[in-house]
Amino acid sequence: MSGAAWRIWLLAITLGCCVVPAPAQHTMKPLLHPLFQDHAVLQRNQPIPVWGVATPGVTVSVALAGRTATTRADNSGHWQAVLPPMAAGGPYELAIHAGDAIQIVRDVQMGDVWLCSGQSNMELPVWRTLDATSEIAAATQPLIRLFTVPKAAAVSPRQDFAGPVAWHRASPDTVRDFSAACFYFARELQKTVAVPMGLIQAAWGGSRIEAWTSASALRRQGGMDPALDVLALYANDPVAANARWGQEWQQWWSTNAGARADDRPWQPGAEGTRWQQAPSMLGAWERWGVPALSHYNGMVWYRTQVTLTAAQAGQGARLQLGAVDETDMTWVNGVAVGSENAPGTARSYALPTGALNAGANTVVINVLDTYGDGGLAGPASAHAVLLDDGTRLVLDAPWQYRPAPTAQVPPLAPWHAATGLSTLHNGMIAPLGQPGLRGMLWYQGESNTGDGAAYAARLRSLRDDWRRRFGAQMPLLVVQLAGYGQPPEAPVDSGWAQVREAQRRVVAEDPHAGLALAIDIGDAYDIHPPNKQELGRRLARVARHRVYGEGTLAPSGPTARTASRTPAGVKIAFDDVTEALVTTGANGPIGFELCDAQARQCAYAEAVLHGHDVVLRSPQAGPGARVRYCWADGPICTLRDRSGAPAGPFEVSLDAAEVP
Repeated sequence: MSGAAWRIWLLAITLGCCVVPAPAQHTMKPLLHPLFQDHAVLQRNQPIPVWGVATPGVTVSVALAGRTATTRADNSGHWQAVLPPMAAGGPYELAIHAGDAIQIVRDVQMGDVWLCSGQSNMELPVWRTLDATSEIAAATQPLIRLFTVPKAAAVSPRQDFAGPVAWHRASPDTVRDFSAACFYFARELQKTVAVPMGLIQAAWGGSRIEAWTSASALRRQGGMDPALDVLALYANDPVAANARWGQEWQQWWSTNAGARADDRPWQPGAEGTRWQQAPSMLGAWERWGVPALSHYNGMVWYRTQVTLTAAQAGQGARLQLGAVDETDMTWVNGVAVGSENAPGTARSYALPTGALNAGANTVVINVLDTYGDGGLAGPASAHAVLLDDGTRLVLDAPWQYRPAPTAQVPPLAPWHAATGLSTLHNGMIAPLGQPGLRGMLWYQGESNTGDGAAYAARLRSLRDDWRRRFGAQMPLLVVQLAGYGQPPEAPVDSGWAQVREAQRRVVAEDPHAGLALAIDIGDAYDIHPPNKQELGRRLARVARHRVYGEGTLAPSGPTARTASRTPAGVKIAFDDVTEALVTTGANGPIGFELCDAQARQCAYAEAVLHGHDVVLRSPQAGPGARVRYCWADGPICTLRDRSGAPAGPFEVSLDAAEVP
């Protein structure tokens, strides 16, 4: 017993106490990064990085299952140590000593750690999947561990999580709200890879891929420097950043198809002939009884006024708006003051000094809605100017509105949570640090279908960015977008198909990537198909082939290899065919198209099976023609092999010898 502990014990006896204080060295302090907690899974067969915060300059000792490492905290208190690799196993204790401080983490398993990220189809919880009640009841799998990164957006990288975190053993209580795709993947994979599985969920519904990519990686892509410069400004001066972004937005509007060069709706003196009276209760414009707005998705302008005295106008102030669905761009007296993409939530924007005038002040709000109901919540009392002295001036003057002339989507402010630039990388990926991982699962793309042609470059950038953080050869398993929407009557252009093709091509060029098909397990009426069990099986199959070296197991289904002209027609040869090609629901495969070189004119083609080939017999393909398969938002695709695995969508030029 130390001298200090002896004196405390002697004093307790002298005073007749019945409780003896615990020795100081047994107290727990938060030495470790929050990723290291009870029930954690650490990556097997790799060096094991461990890090945290301690007293600056103190020596830190790390011990795990007989392995030890020693380091020293830097001047800011941060420290990192690396333990030698370990095989799968556990449970172990991870012990950290830093001076008199000790932290012990129990029930640590060595296994495979997977990062599961993307938008709503990755976030979709187990309780929303098929047969959820039975799935949850049977979910006691203690060697699958779950970790959810709190949802947070940030304009610069965070070192900490935005809320409390913990590792949980998979059980009926813990899997209910966890990512179904991620959980079902691990459950299936454990049937052949019998090691503990650690699952890290970092997903946000409606998010674009740019939000998950670091600012430095986005700059390397090119074309985003102005927006990234505004984002950097926003970190220190949001008011100035809003004003600058307003200028970018206004430039877009002035050059947008359908807008007149002199049409500036944000200006207080904008002409009034195109403005109409809005209902006094505001609310979703679909419910106003205006036929043109009853099913309208796009932009609607709103404006109103508020009158201030000179004394009121001289104060600092904020503009408070009720719930907006989905995205707003807001001006006061012609100066941009704020923009958020946060469906159904209120706004509060600081107004720049001098923004308010004595007398009438004009508030203009552009609202973008892309799905379901859209607009400004009512009543008028929900919207106000709040002065520094506490006075709240309600925007109860008559409101006017006008729909935008086109349905184009405006540029989105770079600080928006789900649709911004690097915001979710900063808030949800950066706080993870650089843990050992076995691989990454990526299910995203629906929010990028409006610009599908750019998705390949975006996906390569994300892949390379995350590999710089987590490992240069980190496996990346991509879920190709599921079918959504009604099948078309004739060939159509499709942003969804463009994203699927980008996913296919990026994976095909990468020996450390794999593609899980979902085209046939979508739902025409639900963008969130509930059959995540089959998706988990397909992801596990891809992982077994690509990550765990089961070379005799095809990674998915039939894969187009070449497309060429023959006397019989256009022949498409397939690899990875189990036994034979087959079709369902028809005598021959459907969903094939032949297009001109620019894919401006396409026609469905009759197709027949010939061994491992598909032959398109009509219409005749001309020079430079292209072949497409399953090219639509929600196509009908009938080509499979005997295993039941579908052939995935693709597009290829007949001039190409190989399908890339």
